[in-house]
Amino acid sequence: MHIDVLTLFPEMFNGVLQSSILKKAQDKGKFTYQLVNFRDYTVNKHHKVDDYPYGGGAGMVLTPQPVFDAVDAIMKGKESKPRVVLMCPQGETFNQKKAEELANEEHLVFICGHYEGYDERIREYLVTDEISIGDYVLTGGELGAMVVMDSVVRLLPQVLGNDTSAPQDSYSTGLLEHPHYTRPADFRGMKVPEVLLSGNHAKIEEWRKNQSLQRTYQRRNDLLHDYPLTEKEKQLLNEWNTNK
Repeated sequence: MHIDVLTLFPEMFNGVLQSSILKKAQDKGKFTYQLVNFRDYTVNKHHKVDDYPYGGGAGMVLTPQPVFDAVDAIMKGKESKPRVVLMCPQGETFNQKKAEELANEEHLVFICGHYEGYDERIREYLVTDEISIGDYVLTGGELGAMVVMDSVVRLLPQVLGNDTSAPQDSYSTGLLEHPHYTRPADFRGMKVPEVLLSGNHAKIEEWRKNQSLQRTYQRRNDLLHDYPLTEKEKQLLNEWNTNK
């Protein structure tokens, strides 16, 4: 996978991209990236990338020319079209399903805005996806792009040390992940559940599934609306509802 990021503040990405899983993914040759300061593409003699909105109103709006020209430069000589992701509060809320979808792409382009917003023609004629990481407003799209990049790159094959890690993550299965324990088995009188020490893998798997379901029921009940429950799981939910 290759990722291009259009940003006015490329220096913001250095720490994130040169650390942890994203750095390891690059070292393994699983993805490459390019940070593009789209201010470099403006034809404005003052290197401005924003202007006052037509019709008046507060704030400044990113002009289309530098963004379009930057994307044109990225695409020069390439046959396939990338997914062009606009980071904005109006986009669809990012989730694990979207991360899995984007992880299947070979080329992603992220556009990180600032100021009051984008000229609508960027949205209409350039972008394939609009993404928000939550119902709040950030200073710019950079932090959101970093979140999405991290979430997507870790799903690429052989990026994580254990290929079963990502499929078992919270939201990947449709439920929140079960509790985890490690050594020591008894820490200050707080003990690991006996079933995890039993060596009975069938019982351990059953315990984990039940814990995952219960944790989702308690913390994110909304996720169960579209989850395909088995008859046994439905029975467990009824028991938990009864014992509330």
